[in-house]
Amino acid sequence: MSAHNLAPIPFGLDGRPIIGLSSREVYQFGHLIRSSETLLLDLFTQGLLSGTTHTCLGQELCQMSVVRALQHPDDAVLSNHRNHGHFLTYSGNFTGLIAEIMGRAAGVCGGIGGSQHLAYRHFHSNGVQAGMTAIGVGLAMARKRRGSAGIVAAVVGDGTLGEGLLYESMNLASVWRLPMLFVIEHNGIAQTTLTADTIGGSIDARGRAFGLETWCVDDASDDFLEKVASYVEVVRTGVPGMLVITTKRLGPHSKGDDLRDTEEMSAIRERDPLMKLGATLSAADREEIEEQNRQFIEFVR
Repeated sequence: MSAHNLAPIPFGLDGRPIIGLSSREVYQFGHLIRSSETLLLDLFTQGLLSGTTHTCLGQELCQMSVVRALQHPDDAVLSNHRNHGHFLTYSGNFTGLIAEIMGRAAGVCGGIGGSQHLAYRHFHSNGVQAGMTAIGVGLAMARKRRGSAGIVAAVVGDGTLGEGLLYESMNLASVWRLPMLFVIEHNGIAQTTLTADTIGGSIDARGRAFGLETWCVDDASDDFLEKVASYVEVVRTGVPGMLVITTKRLGPHSKGDDLRDTEEMSAIRERDPLMKLGATLSAADREEIEEQNRQFIEFVR
């Protein structure tokens, strides 16, 4: 039996997960992503995985937001080193992701790509900072030339704002008026260095300087997913854009490299958008969702 048959979430005819905007649907999928990330860290602890991986703990809703809104079959997602939430929202292929990171043939790339380098239909990720942004410009240009309604979303972290290739890509996307959305997941820290110590000025001003339609939104706001979906539709009209999402990561950069103090981490846990969303559900609904997810993760394991 396939993992799709046991997954506690619906899938469309194109094989992609269907994630509505109700609190229950969003919490169910977000909790499933978090459970998967926790499983990966457990497997590392047990010595069953090697190398490294970058989880999106605390950023689940942030990573779901743009990808769940990309419903056209020609839409493309280009991700980075912290990519699991993007990939799972795009594909729903939990077994393929876990097997890939474990280096198994059942992995989405046959166990060759690992955590950072995933390729699945129109989803591609790469660990090189800004490495996918120029490729995204080419993909967006191709879509524009053939009259496709598909768009390209390139996701980077705020630490990538020090890479020149990102700005070259933003410039060309603007000059050529391409259907491309640059997504900045602004979690305030690049590995162990605070963004405030390395970036002058404002992040959103960088997008506006290149003539990109620019939006800023917080993944802890009540209407976060609705806003993001509306921005995606603006880009679909042929308007290149940049979306800055304020978020926070609960876990370390990789597996253990976290120097943040106890007070800061307590504030991040208090802010946790996924747990706050879960708290809006009835105790019975939440317990049902979490038990279904637990059983599914046990199957994937």
